[in-house]
Amino acid sequence: MTIPLVVVGCGGHGREVLTIARAMDAAAGRPRWHLLGFVDDRPAEENLKRVQRLDVPYLGGVAWLRDAPPGAHHVIGIGDPRVRRAVAARVDAYGTPAASLVHPAATIGPDTVHGPGFVAFAGARVTTNVTLGRHVHVNQNATVGHDCVLADFVSVNPLAAVSGDCHLAEGVLVGTTAAVLQGLRVGRDSTVGAGACVVRDVPDGAVVKGVPAR
Repeated sequence: MTIPLVVVGCGGHGREVLTIARAMDAAAGRPRWHLLGFVDDRPAEENLKRVQRLDVPYLGGVAWLRDAPPGAHHVIGIGDPRVRRAVAARVDAYGTPAASLVHPAATIGPDTVHGPGFVAFAGARVTTNVTLGRHVHVNQNATVGHDCVLADFVSVNPLAAVSGDCHLAEGVLVGTTAAVLQGLRVGRDSTVGAGACVVRDVPDGAVVKGVPAR
């Protein structure tokens, strides 16, 4: 039985999320997802053209989900954790459940649990005994080590590495190729800049960058 699926956000991140659903279908050898289309309140004209080339319709604004067909699920294809959180609050009110997507080229280890809306992109590696919250995104070739806790709406961007026993609070963004060293804590809504190396705990709402990150 296929599950109707709507992708929220038709920017680049949303279109990459679409490819995960298609890859899951291809790996299973059967259609698991029935892709209804994209919703986006303010899509750029160029992104609408790109969506059209993917042969998936643009359905309208996010409020389209209020009257979604029975059984329809959504997945939020928005890279910014804070924007993703705001959109999730709206969509939750419509009652459409969140789907979790794991690319067949991703690795999710044993005793790893995740909340609804989790997305693992191609090459993502989550090792063992990891807890992942709602709408967490682990992007291409990013790694999350043992015993980590990633709270709701965390984004680990491509090629970033989160070492073992780290705790990333809600809304954290770990930038491309950044590293968070063993056992550290990164506070709510903090941003670790691209290429940074975090060597000490990061407070709430901070932006850190550099090697070592400051």
